[in-house]
Amino acid sequence: MEEKELTHSDSMRLIEQMIHTAKQEQKDDGKGWIIWGWLLFLASVLTFINLRTEWFNAFYFWNLFGLASLLLLAYEIVRYFFFKRKERVKTYTQDLFSKLNTGFFISLMLVIFSMNLGVLPIKGFALLLGLYGFWILIYGAVLNFRPSIIGAYITWGCAFASLLVLKFEHTMLLHAAAVLCGYIIPGHIANREFNKQKG
Repeated sequence: MEEKELTHSDSMRLIEQMIHTAKQEQKDDGKGWIIWGWLLFLASVLTFINLRTEWFNAFYFWNLFGLASLLLLAYEIVRYFFFKRKERVKTYTQDLFSKLNTGFFISLMLVIFSMNLGVLPIKGFALLLGLYGFWILIYGAVLNFRPSIIGAYITWGCAFASLLVLKFEHTMLLHAAAVLCGYIIPGHIANREFNKQKG
């Protein structure tokens, strides 16, 4: 087949679309970080309070978090398969993030299963924070988003500190602090910047 020669206006439109796609690709609206961050933060803080007050089983709020995670996952699956938006060209960054997310969730499941099979939660949560830090750093580096890069190092600091504490309630405070600095604050900054650029 012969290639169709582009007119000047077609070429300009194509260039504009490519620039627009590249700009959008480099922006994250932060909503995912905000939602997951607040869920993780609440589970940590409520577990800390619960360990002090002994209202429920020690992992009651983490079980609620797990249920909320499954509901969010089911919503995303339904939305993806039944309410798919018009298919867009998949960019290199989107493909990278897709693979990163897959690797992160497989590693996350490995750590969670290991805690259910014998790794003490006080040390297991340090491993989770190490994994969060890695994930946050890659996102921050790819998007050139400094708040996430700083958040990743703070998260790793909390992970190392978690290895030194002796009480699980202190682990929960460190987990909450890490999530606040690694997920919630960068998520809100990204959301503010995204909305400012959009509007």
